[in-house]
Amino acid sequence: MDILNKVRNFREEENRLKWEGTFAEYLTIVKDRKEVAQTAHSRVYNMIKSSGLVEKDGNRLYQFFGEEIFGLEESIERLVEEYFHPAAKRLEVRKRILLLMGPVSGGKSTIVTLLKRGLENYSKTDEGAVYAIKGCPMHEDPLHLIPQNLRKDFLEGYGIRIEGSLSPLNSMRLEQEYDGEIENVLVERIFFSEDKRVGIGTFTPSDPKSQDIADLTGSIDFSTIAEFGSESDPRAYRFDGELNKANRGMMEFQEMLKLDEKFLWHLLSLTQEGNFKAGRFALISADELIVAHTNETEYRSFISNKKNEALHSRIIVMPIPYNLKVSQEECIYEKMIKESDMTHVHIAPHALKVAAIFSVLTRLEDSKKQGVDTVKKMRLYDGENVEGFNQMDVEELKKEFPNEGMNGIDPRYVINRISSAIIRKEVSSINALDVLRSLKDGLDQHASISQADRDKYMNYIAIARKEFDEIAKKEVQKAFVYSYEESAISLMDNYLDNVEAYCNKNKLRDLLTGEEMNPDEKLMRSIEEQIGISENAKKAFREEILIRLSAYARSGKRFDYNSHERLREAIQKKLFADLKDVVKITTSSKTPDESHLKKVNEVIARLIDEHGYNSISANELLRYVGSLLNR
Repeated sequence: MDILNKVRNFREEENRLKWEGTFAEYLTIVKDRKEVAQTAHSRVYNMIKSSGLVEKDGNRLYQFFGEEIFGLEESIERLVEEYFHPAAKRLEVRKRILLLMGPVSGGKSTIVTLLKRGLENYSKTDEGAVYAIKGCPMHEDPLHLIPQNLRKDFLEGYGIRIEGSLSPLNSMRLEQEYDGEIENVLVERIFFSEDKRVGIGTFTPSDPKSQDIADLTGSIDFSTIAEFGSESDPRAYRFDGELNKANRGMMEFQEMLKLDEKFLWHLLSLTQEGNFKAGRFALISADELIVAHTNETEYRSFISNKKNEALHSRIIVMPIPYNLKVSQEECIYEKMIKESDMTHVHIAPHALKVAAIFSVLTRLEDSKKQGVDTVKKMRLYDGENVEGFNQMDVEELKKEFPNEGMNGIDPRYVINRISSAIIRKEVSSINALDVLRSLKDGLDQHASISQADRDKYMNYIAIARKEFDEIAKKEVQKAFVYSYEESAISLMDNYLDNVEAYCNKNKLRDLLTGEEMNPDEKLMRSIEEQIGISENAKKAFREEILIRLSAYARSGKRFDYNSHERLREAIQKKLFADLKDVVKITTSSKTPDESHLKKVNEVIARLIDEHGYNSISANELLRYVGSLLNR
């Protein structure tokens, strides 16, 4: 289907969704579908909930944010459960400004953008349908037409509570156009749109000397004064401020705390009473979610100013820290790259991972918990198994620094440095070393990094390099060992047979000759030494393996290659140690013989086919690992 057909179908669908009728006809819709009369906060909450909810690792994952926000599951859960949910139930929380506070490029703007785009789409569904008095510039709720003295009866008959008063303009229209007969007032279905300024408003602070309060609340149209005779005539007023246009939906304040005081005071009555002052009229009712975002420095400055105390209690602050999970940080970079013109560039496996390791390390606080260094903490946060620790320890670590993640390197810096690496290299492929080199070079150009932080960050780049060295060696090891998994399993089974015989003081039987043999001490030690098991500790380690083996057997499970992390690591290192000479010769020889050349080509093919490299990055990896082994 070509684009013009899609446009036509889209237009036809929009026309199909349109509805117009009298207030009397609208009441029949309300009677059948109470959700059309829900509040702005309720609409946002139901929109988020309608996308689905998944329980994972004790966290509630809201799929509404799933494809755009990474590693902030706890912050999102808190945002939904502590703000949107109670606000949807008309609790006091809805009378507060939602302030997202966090570091730059941490996801605040993305969350707000998702809410805005979500509301636009949700208003086109049956569950999120919104109706307004036709011709009203503020898209006013038709139920405001119900007189105050009849609203109790309406609540009893329809089960819907009405809040807010009819606006001055619609009060005049009701009398002049409809002779006071509310049942004949025309109602239409509206669709939220930020571009068309329907139900979504955005306000950005500018020069306080030139910015006019009319940007928020509308203004008098002086060209109509002669026609209507008075500034207090609603027809002589332009209800086109951002607060007017955001009615029924959502109002975003970008960098709200930078606003001049006269703008902030308008939010006092809007949040607490649901109305604001405009022109020479009585207070104008508005139902809208007010969301703002700022950084921590601006917020601290704001609360330290005594003049702002009245607003303090009307703000609910939701911290949005940086992501602290390496795997999720990779997803952030992948998303940013997909949105750029860099998609044609091959980014070698683990290039983004080392960048993510560096970024996360800069955001972590040093734990006081014994045995937990920053690297272990990083792995635990990412859900990895670390010997001697479990998820209970992770919860303790998080409690140690409640504001962890509010400082460190931001994702934009990393993407900028990746871009720089691509341009500098002038090839269609970059690897992990290119990224680390670019990150290192960029630290001197980062104006906001102190010398102390720069020294610390250089150390984190070194740690990320060490992590990559291990990853690279394992990657090449896997590629060199044909049927790697089978070789590893065979070696492990051999080790387990010997350990069982050693602990039970039994003999082993040679499969070929049938003769009895003592357990192969040389084989067992060659594996155990790979992970630093000393001669004195070997007996305890072997007994631990046997206990684990017996426990698996009693529960009907099979002890496999992944059942013991340290043993798996030892097996991998032993295999690689046995291969080192082959790898060294193959990767470092300037004039490889035919057999070596064949081996290199096989390894490169496997790196490309099974591990995601291209020919350039595969060759670079082989040369790098060869240099590591020759040191």
